[in-house]
Formats: sequence, C-alpha cells, structure tokens
Amino acid sequence: MSIKTIGIIGAGTMGSGIAHACAVSGLDAVMQDINEAALDKGMKSIDGSLARLVKKGSLDEAARAQALQRVCTTTRTEDLAGADLIIEAATENEALKLRILAAVEAIAKPDTVIATNTSSISITRLAAGLKTPERFVGLHFFNPVPVMALVEVIQGLRTSDQTVEAVTAFAQALGKTPIGVKNSAGFVVNRILCPMINEAIFALGEGLASAEEIDAGMKLGCNHPIGPLALCDLIGLDVELAVMEVLYTSFNDPKYRPAPLLREMVDAGLLGRKTGRGFYHYGG
Repeated sequence: MSIKTIGIIGAGTMGSGIAHACAVSGLDAVMQDINEAALDKGMKSIDGSLARLVKKGSLDEAARAQALQRVCTTTRTEDLAGADLIIEAATENEALKLRILAAVEAIAKPDTVIATNTSSISITRLAAGLKTPERFVGLHFFNPVPVMALVEVIQGLRTSDQTVEAVTAFAQALGKTPIGVKNSAGFVVNRILCPMINEAIFALGEGLASAEEIDAGMKLGCNHPIGPLALCDLIGLDVELAVMEVLYTSFNDPKYRPAPLLREMVDAGLLGRKTGRGFYHYGG
C-alpha cells in the first residue's frame, strides 16, 4: 500500500520529530494533541529544527517553508481519519495508549495502518484491544528523530506481514534504516541501552564517581558519543524509569530493578532537559 498522509498522535518530542521527518521527505503530516498549547510547542520545535538545517546548509528557505506547510495540527482525533498511517506517540503509559488506539481504530479507514512509537510495551498486548490487530505494528523511532537513522519495526503475534512491509517501506522513504524486531519487552535497543543507563545511575547514587566522571569514562573509555547520564537527561528520566519498570515486570529479574536515585529524581520532577534539570543543569 502507498503511504502518503501520516497522522500523528502527540506533539511532544517524538511526535513533532516524526512530523518533521515526514515533512522534509515530502509527506503530509497531521499532528494531533489535546490542546493548542501543546501543538504550538510542537510546531515551534519543528520550525527550530528546520531553521538549524537551513543554518547548516542542509536545507534552503524555500524547502523549509514547504516542509512547514506539509504539517497541519488539530485537537480532534477525527481529523486523522484520512491518514494512510496513524502513529501513536503519546506518553509511555499502557492504559493511555490503549484508550488512544481504540479511538484511532474507530475513525481510521479500513486499510489504514495503525502504529505505536512505544519504546518498551508489548505490541501484542496493545493489539489485543483492537478489532483489527493484523494492521497494528510497532514503529519505534529514536530521539532526536530528525537525526537518528534507526527505526525498530516490531511485529506483534497477530501483525500481518503486509503491515510490516508497508511500514518498512515508509521508514525507508524517510531515509531511515529499519530493523525487524520480535515482540519482547524493550525490543532490541532499549533492552540493551536502558539497563546500561540504569547501572550508571546506580554508580552515581553509590558515589562511585561524579556524573561528569561517569560520562567521561564511557565517552573516552568506550568511545560513546554521549555519556549515559547526559543521554538519560536527553531521553527523559521519566521515560528511562518507565522502560526499566516494564523490563523489571516483564522478565521478573532483579537485574532490571530501577535505581533508587532514578525513582527519587523522577518523584522530584527532575526529568532532564525538558524540565531544565536532571543529572545536569540546562538553561538559566
């Protein structure tokens, strides 16, 4: 099937990033969120990302204006009814995602592919609440979406091969590299990455080294482009905690238990870059 119009649920970091990637690739995107303030913030994020591409010489002003025109916003789920692909990119909360997906299925065309950008929740379990689980698939982008080349394509137990083929072609049309992943908690990347970040937080909480020293150790000793604690600030401490809780619950293995310091910082609202403070301070 041909995917030309994409509906996106959520105008946050991931939703606006996906809309940006679609727009610069010549695809139309309809971005939906619960209020105009969230949509305005999402559009400002897209505009800022496009402006940086212009500054770097990767995009000219005409292409930037055309990309912005390809993204429209709405607070109504019904306005996504004409989309060929609808991607849910809401908060990493299973109950919330189930409600959104049921509402999406009720308005989507019969041949519309429905996808979730979940970073850890079972695709099979999310699909169980749908009447047409064969058209539901995991489509996991990475932050920041305009920059990161990888997309995990996760096939649930009842996801059809045709659905997988359609979203794989879509990811390639965005200039991304899709990898096929079996349905398992955390999939591939977060199954490996998030426990590593969690262990760095354990090390910090135990006073093994400072945040700067831990990050320098991993950058200089393992050739990582960014340290695990700085990366956690970029991802969001609340997202890291949500993924670790899914892994801990799914595998019933103590090696996945969230670090106490991670829980405490999330309780304090220190979520990283999006709140101005996490393991590091940002802004004023």
